[in-house]
This record gives sequence, structure tokens and C-alpha cells, in this order.
Amino acid sequence: MNDNSQISTARIKAGSNLSFFEKYLTVWVFLCIFFGIFLGRLFPGIAVALDAMSLYQVSIPIAVCLFFMMYPIMVKIDFTQAANAIRAPKPVILTLVVNWLIKPFTMVIFAQFFLGWLFRPLISATEVIRGSEVTLANSYIAGTILLGIAPCTAMVLMWGYLSYGNQGHTLIMVAVNSLAMLFLYAPLGRWLLAANDLIVPWETIVLSVLIYVGLPLAAGMYSRYWIFKYKGKEWFERRFLKYLTPVAITALLLTLVLLFAFKGELIVNNPLHILLIAVPLFIQTNFIFLISYVAALKLNLSYEDAAPAALIGASNHFEVAIATAVMLFGLNSGAALATVVGVLIEVPVMLMLVEFCKRTAPWFRREPQKATLPDPRCFGAFK
Repeated sequence: MNDNSQISTARIKAGSNLSFFEKYLTVWVFLCIFFGIFLGRLFPGIAVALDAMSLYQVSIPIAVCLFFMMYPIMVKIDFTQAANAIRAPKPVILTLVVNWLIKPFTMVIFAQFFLGWLFRPLISATEVIRGSEVTLANSYIAGTILLGIAPCTAMVLMWGYLSYGNQGHTLIMVAVNSLAMLFLYAPLGRWLLAANDLIVPWETIVLSVLIYVGLPLAAGMYSRYWIFKYKGKEWFERRFLKYLTPVAITALLLTLVLLFAFKGELIVNNPLHILLIAVPLFIQTNFIFLISYVAALKLNLSYEDAAPAALIGASNHFEVAIATAVMLFGLNSGAALATVVGVLIEVPVMLMLVEFCKRTAPWFRREPQKATLPDPRCFGAFK
């Protein structure tokens, strides 16, 4: 079987044959979470110092890691697919409807049911925020709301990549959601939190979009153009990608180590509350994914468009949510803890949903030419 037929088969199977490293990625994720918490506890001074390296609540160390996570994905994108995505707007419209007309309100419903009613006897304590005493339950609900109104604009590129989705469409959806968040995050948050003094960190949102998405996008576009012009497509695929491809997943794992080294103290000090907060967040993530995935099936979207459309709806921009919670309620508040729990459960759950997408790809019509794939000759993902 020649290389072209190998790639074609791999696309049709949506990555059913994975390398050992990819196959057990969830295991490495959990190991990195525990290792990050361990490092934060063992060297708290270093963790605090690194966490303090920020600009408008945007962590510089995290930004560096996310750049190396995003760049290998961006440089693989055939940007003509992004242009084609504009002419097929169904996935973008589906994502906008789910992210802004459904997701924020289902998050409120799940949070109020579990944290505001079912689990309330277990979290009846109070805390002082800005001189006012509030219940921990209400503080946790506020944190989950901040997560629910912040659609993912960075890591979803990784989920789309791992699920062999249409990265051109994913890029368009990320851009549209980034713009929508700039205009909708504040009024929607103010309304759902029922607060007149919600301070939205505009600088954080703008910087996070520019750093997490804009910078690797620009670098990927320019380097792809330069390599194709001076080195050729064959050198790009056979040599350049050989060393670049594993960088993305390695950077993802390092990002998790840093995140939990910074915020692990909150998790270790609140084990029961972590579990209670995780319940509505877990249900919300899976519920939003399910309705998005089923809607994509009913709309007759191809798998390559349906997978990222559902995944971007299910995931959250937890960096912005954490920054907003810290600015509004304080670093050690219940709201900040709830946003950190969002990080704790999101990556393992999203990896589970990626695997679900790949296994259910036959439910959809296929357009494998749209998928952005690792080169099997340099990543060992296909046998």
C-alpha cells in the first residue's frame, strides 16, 4: 500500500489507529495534573513567582506553552479551507446558537439545581467578598456561570486536530466566537450574575485572543508560506513535520503541569467541594456536546465539520473565566475555585469526547479531504 492510500484510509477511519503516545493521552493528562499539583506543593515559591508573571491576568508562561501547542496545528492548516468554510456557514451558525443562546442558560440551570439546591446542605458556609458575606454555594454558581459564558478559543484547535476535523472551519468558528465574546461576555455575565458592577477584563479577553490564537496563527501562516516557497511541499511534509508534530501534545501536557502547579493549592484544600462542583460542569459539558452533535447530524453536516462544531460548544475558555473570577471575587474565592475545577475536568472529558467522535464518525457523511492530519510517515500514528 502506498503512502497516499495509507493517508486516505487513515482519514476514512478518523484516526482509529493511533500511536502508543496518542492512545494513552488521557493517562498522560492525569499524570501531568497530579505532577503539577505535586510541584506546586513542593515548590510553592516557584509556582507563585511564575504565576505572577502575567500581563492583565494573562499568564506569560502559559502563553508560551499555548503558543507551542497551537503553532504546530496552525502551520498544518491549508488556509484555502478556511476560505471555503465561509461559503458553508452551517457549522459556524450552529456553534454561535449553542454557545450564546443555549449553553449559558443550561449552565445556570445545572448549577442552580446541583449547587444551589441538591448539594446546598454540604456547602452552607459563607465567605466575605468585597465586604459582603455570601454563601459558598452562590459563589460557586457564579464561577460556573463565568465558565459557561466563555466559549473556547484556543484549546479547541487541539480537540479538532485530534478528532481529525476540518481545521479551516474550526479556525473560522474560533475567530467568530472570539469577536462575539468581546461584545457579549459583559452584558450576558452581568445579566446572569444579576450584578450591576461586573468588571469585565477587556484587556484580558483581547490579549488572550491575540496571544493564544492570533500569534500562532500569524506565525503558522507566514512560516508555511515561506517553507513552501523556499523549501517546497515535500520538504515541509517529510522533514519539517517530522520534528514539529509531537511538539503540540508535549506543550499541552506542559501547560497542564503549569496550570495545576499554579492553582493546585485550591484543589488540595477543597477535595469534597471539588467533587460537588465537578458534577454540574461534567453534565453541562456532555449535554452541550450531545445536543450540538445531534444537531450537526440532523443538519447533514460532514463528520469533519460536525466534530469541531460540537467540541467547540462543549469546551470553555477557562483562562478568561479564571481571570474574571479572580478580578471580581478574589484569588481564594469560591468563584475562582469553580473556574479552576473547570480546568480539572475539561481536558480529560474533552479527550473522552474526541474519542467518541472518532468512534461515531461512520454516523456522518465523510469529506476526508477537509481533515488536517499528521503525516503518518513522521508521527507513527497510522500503521
